[in-house]
Amino acid sequence: MEPFTASSLKVRKKNTIKDFVSIASVLHVSHMCIFTKTELGMYLKLCKLPRGPALTFKIHSFSLTRDVISMLKKQLVYEEAFKSSPLLILNNFSGEGMQLKLIASTFQNMFPTINLTTINLSTIRRCICLNYNTTSKTIDFRHYAIKVVPVGLSRGIKKLVQAKVPNLSKCQDISEFLTKPTMSESEAEDDENSHIMLSQKLSSRGNQTNSKSAIRLFELGPRITLQLIKVENGLLDGEVLYHEFMHKTEEEKLSIKKRREEKKKLKEKRKRLQEENKKKKEVQKQEHKEKSLKGIQKKRENDMLLQKIAKGSTEKSELEEDDAQYYREEVGEEPDKDLFQTKTGKRPHKYIMRYKTKKAKLDKS
Repeated sequence: MEPFTASSLKVRKKNTIKDFVSIASVLHVSHMCIFTKTELGMYLKLCKLPRGPALTFKIHSFSLTRDVISMLKKQLVYEEAFKSSPLLILNNFSGEGMQLKLIASTFQNMFPTINLTTINLSTIRRCICLNYNTTSKTIDFRHYAIKVVPVGLSRGIKKLVQAKVPNLSKCQDISEFLTKPTMSESEAEDDENSHIMLSQKLSSRGNQTNSKSAIRLFELGPRITLQLIKVENGLLDGEVLYHEFMHKTEEEKLSIKKRREEKKKLKEKRKRLQEENKKKKEVQKQEHKEKSLKGIQKKRENDMLLQKIAKGSTEKSELEEDDAQYYREEVGEEPDKDLFQTKTGKRPHKYIMRYKTKKAKLDKS
């Protein structure tokens, strides 16, 4: 699927389908592949985001990429091949049944469209082949790398064209190496149907415009054999439009539809109640906030009033002390205690009755 995949997305165990659906539009993701495993087997769920439909396939057999590459004698895996989207090839999907058209359209929408008039052939370096078997109702998935090589050249000239250093130890002259009428094994095995006339120049060496070249495929893997089991209208929770093994009557379909509608209404009702409760809580929170602000303002005013009273009392006491000092300087004697006495900062002491302790009587006897 490279390069149009969210390969940098980090997945955690706590993530759900809703999490991926919510960020799909941000990452420009149009489809999602979900692999599941049960006691009966492995399944592939191919979902169109964000509202479906969802196709469920059963995986009958598969081979990983590393297993496929390890079995090949000649391997062709390079990073440049994954910088452009692959070419999709569908075979035998024109049969009867809407499910086949849905499968074909789903896979076609997973890859960008190709404009034959403006396409650059050098960017087509991979292809995906899907073959539908009418007898077993299975789909064969294959992934190949495409290589285009010139045709009609001897092995020596081909090596020179491809900038490879030939082994000239057995030749007396370079002309002997070039005129040697040997062909490579791969060119001898080429089918005539694989030979084409290039309409434009390719980036690989030796492939010029209007020259004859051969197309060769090198399998990259994986290999998967699929069978369509179910088609759902929504995203894994909608109406079942097609099922391979289960066939329901019209009455059963109506009852299922009725139950789904009731469930949907109940869900909407709960959602509406949650929104109302949320609004009530927000109103209560705002009222509590206003009351708290009023209380803080009132407390601040009381503190300012107390500070003002305390400041006035201290100024009064300082003024009385200044009067007493002025009296000493002018009269030359201490003023009476009651003349400039202030009650500021003094508290009246409680009267405590004191009793004389009785002496212990001595026994004269």
